[in-house]
Amino acid sequence: MNGKFEVFTDTAALCLYDLAALKHRMEDTPDWWSIAEDELTEVNAGNVLFLNLGDDGQYEVQWSLDDSVKEVGTAEVYYIRVPSGNVYLGAAEDVTGGELEPDESCGGMLLQLEPGNYACRVTKENNQISISMKASLQSENRLSDLIRI
Repeated sequence: MNGKFEVFTDTAALCLYDLAALKHRMEDTPDWWSIAEDELTEVNAGNVLFLNLGDDGQYEVQWSLDDSVKEVGTAEVYYIRVPSGNVYLGAAEDVTGGELEPDESCGGMLLQLEPGNYACRVTKENNQISISMKASLQSENRLSDLIRI
């Protein structure tokens, strides 16, 4: 399974997460993740990946479920929990919060995945983002800083 789409972000970030994993943020402010400590806490818990891109703008995102994701080498691998299988991939400004969550009207994609944990390898070249995911036993990250790609 794979796909490609274009998305615009004015927060210079994308996010990838299962909607059920951030239900506890529904009543929080819409920009709760702009507090670095809150963002890092949720990323390390495996609830969401915020992919800080460095620049606002239009991006082409290619995603795939790919058994060739390697957990070794120079490419960073990040982990997420997928409890319900209803996964959003799109602009970070559409993340759950402010009593809203992303839907079809947002610029991203709603993916239907098998529930479980996923290893995600993310690369960026200019305005092209590539995200490969595969099933994983691990669900948490051990990062000391925000994800910057």
